[in-house]
Amino acid sequence: MRDPAPATPSVEDIRQIAAPLTALEGPMLPMLHAIQAEWGHVPPAAVPALADLLNLGRAEVQGVISFYHDFRDHPAGRQVLRICRAEACQAMGGAGMAAAVLDRLGVDWHGTTADGGVTVEPVYCLGLCACGPAAMLGDRLIGRATAEGLAREVGA
Repeated sequence: MRDPAPATPSVEDIRQIAAPLTALEGPMLPMLHAIQAEWGHVPPAAVPALADLLNLGRAEVQGVISFYHDFRDHPAGRQVLRICRAEACQAMGGAGMAAAVLDRLGVDWHGTTADGGVTVEPVYCLGLCACGPAAMLGDRLIGRATAEGLAREVGA
């Protein structure tokens, strides 16, 4: 059994997680997922570590991290609430619903409530277009979402 991950990982800590994945074809995404699974986010030490392992520039690694919305550079709240921002959900009142949820929680997109309980993230299609507006709390999809229902789900 491994020791618990350190709160602030070093480049060497990152290398221990990522190095075994270098033999994969297209290893950067699996490496980033493994790093985020270990620390709950992709810490700054990951950029130089992956750049070195993959023989890439730091800007290339940072570009991949910032491109994919699933990767975060800071820890998320205990719950992650994703709210769909795609056209079908917007047509069903998603913008107003999202604004009400953000207001009720006192955060903006990508923000985490003061108590660390909930992080709210935008997504662009959850595949529930016929049941919009849609949201996802953790791994659970929620169709026909309302601000009141989502606030109740997250305990706000």
